Amino acid sequence: MRHLLRNLGLYAVAAWASLTLNFLIPRLMPGDPASIMFARFAGQLQPEAIDALRIAFGFTNEPLYLQYFTYVGHLFQGELGLSVAYFPAKVTDVIATGLGWTMLLAGAAVVISFVLGTGLGVVATWRRGGWLDSVMPPVLVFLGAFPYFWLAMVLLYVLGFVLGAFPLRHAYSDMLAPAFSGEFLLSVLHHLVLPASAIVIATLGGWMLSMRSTMVGILAEDYITMANAKGLSQKRIMFHYAARNALLPNITGFGMALGFVLSGSLLTEIVFSYPGQGYLLIQAVRNQDYPLMQGIFLTITLAVLAANLLVDILYVWLDPRTRAR
Repeated sequence: MRHLLRNLGLYAVAAWASLTLNFLIPRLMPGDPASIMFARFAGQLQPEAIDALRIAFGFTNEPLYLQYFTYVGHLFQGELGLSVAYFPAKVTDVIATGLGWTMLLAGAAVVISFVLGTGLGVVATWRRGGWLDSVMPPVLVFLGAFPYFWLAMVLLYVLGFVLGAFPLRHAYSDMLAPAFSGEFLLSVLHHLVLPASAIVIATLGGWMLSMRSTMVGILAEDYITMANAKGLSQKRIMFHYAARNALLPNITGFGMALGFVLSGSLLTEIVFSYPGQGYLLIQAVRNQDYPLMQGIFLTITLAVLAANLLVDILYVWLDPRTRAR
C-alpha cells in the first residue's frame, strides 16, 4: 500500500508541474490570445475591446501569482478558457467534441497491440526456434522503427486509395448521423481499422519482445524446474506458471505505452482527418489558438497520469508482494 501511496504522490507532483507549465508557457511567449483575436477582426473592433478580450482570456494586469491562483481555481471548476479558433466556444466544449474519438482510437490500438503482442510472445517462447520465434521479432522491430504517421500514410494509400477497401477520412460515413445503431457502429469500426492498424503495427513488436524476454528468464526459475519434475504438462507450465508471472512487467508498461500512443495518435488522426484531439490541435496551431493548445496538452497529460495510476492499482491487485511494501 505504501508503494501505491508513494506513486500517488509522484503523480500529484507531475500533475501540478504540468498545470504550472501550462500556465507559464503562453505567458512567456510574445503576444496573447486577445491580440490575436483583435488582429483577426482588424478594423471591426474598437481599441478598447482588447482589454475586455484580455480579461475574457485570463490575461490581466494582475501580478503573475494572482493570475496563477485564478487559473487553478478555474481549472477546479472545469474552466479552461475560451478558444480563439472557435470563439466564443469554451475550450472544454471544443475538447469534448474530439476527446471521445481520440480515446477510442488510442484505447483500441493499445489494447489490441497489448493482447496480440503478449500472445505472440507467449507462443514464440513456447515454440522457441520455430518460424514465429525466428521471423516475427525482426519483422516487427523493423516495422516498429517507422513513425505512426508514416505507416498511416502507407496504409491509407494502399488499402484506402489503391484497393478502396477502407474509407480515406473521418470517423464515420458522411451519410450517417451519430446514433446508437448497428449501422452507425459498423461505420465507426470500419473507419477505425486503418488508423488503429497503423498504431498496432508500430507497437506490436515491443510487446512481443518484452513478453518473450521475460518468459525466457522465468523458465529458468526453480519453481519452473519443480513443475517439470512433478510431471506437469508443458502447456500448463507455460501458461499457468510462466506466462502469468511474465505478464506483470508488461502490465506495468501499459500505462507508459498509452502516453506514447496518445502522442503518436495525434499525427495519425491528422493523416486520416480523424476528428480527435490531433485534428483540433492542428486547427489550434493554424489559428494560434493558445488556450486550445493548452487544454489539449493538459487533457492528454492528465489522461496519461490517470492511466498510469489505474495500472498501478491493477498491479497491486495482481501481485500480492507489492501490498506488503
